[in-house]
Amino acid sequence: MTCPGNRRGLPTESTDPVQLHIATYNIHKGFSQFNRRMMVHELRERLRHLAPDIVFLQEVQGLHLGHADRHHNWPASPQHEFLAEDIWQSAYGRNMIYDHGHHGNAILSRFPILDAHNQDVTHLQFERRGMLHCRIELPDGRTAHCVCVHLSLFGYSRRKQMDALADYLDELANHHEPLIIAGDFNDWRNRAGDHLAERLGLFEVFSGRNGQPVRSFPAAMPMFRLDRIYVRGFSVHETCVHFGPPWSAISDHAALSARLSVHGS
Repeated sequence: MTCPGNRRGLPTESTDPVQLHIATYNIHKGFSQFNRRMMVHELRERLRHLAPDIVFLQEVQGLHLGHADRHHNWPASPQHEFLAEDIWQSAYGRNMIYDHGHHGNAILSRFPILDAHNQDVTHLQFERRGMLHCRIELPDGRTAHCVCVHLSLFGYSRRKQMDALADYLDELANHHEPLIIAGDFNDWRNRAGDHLAERLGLFEVFSGRNGQPVRSFPAAMPMFRLDRIYVRGFSVHETCVHFGPPWSAISDHAALSARLSVHGS
């Protein structure tokens, strides 16, 4: 896929043989902006065309009885399973639960998902949030920690959630192991970068160690810097913002992707 006008090439380390293509996408529960159209089938086609190795998804509809009744082509399986079918393994973290269903985060992976854990990081009870942590076995046998997040709309709650994320990973993840944290940070003031860099030694793939993350919302003409990919233990080769048609017909967020290589492989 081409990404004219918004692709960034970055310095590479050609001696690293383990290459990863990753993407993050807030899929708006499978509906277009303002919920005008159900787009989950077009979403699956677009993700398969992009063909990443690991996908971090937010606002994934695990169950919705009303949508299933109203839409004749609503998938019979949960969205993460429908999207992953025959291509990726999948893990799902249920966060927001209501009478007619639930939604949360998901990770899809071409490589084996060794285990998955959904950590509750809710700070405000009316705004349930979680972070989905998967340990994924890379082709060289090493383990990468992959975390999908969708943080609060409120700054104080986001700081609390980032602290909880850092505390959790400090206990579980060796600082020498590769780490990817991706998702919708709702962080238009760009406070996450310094916080995560200081606590976990991460940097954001679009902004590097200095600068600003990329604009990703709304998908038709991005103005706000909401979505991020933070990494540790990787070199960044290329990044891309997927906005405008056909992406802007699928969700209100742009998708982000990056090509990485693992340090020392």
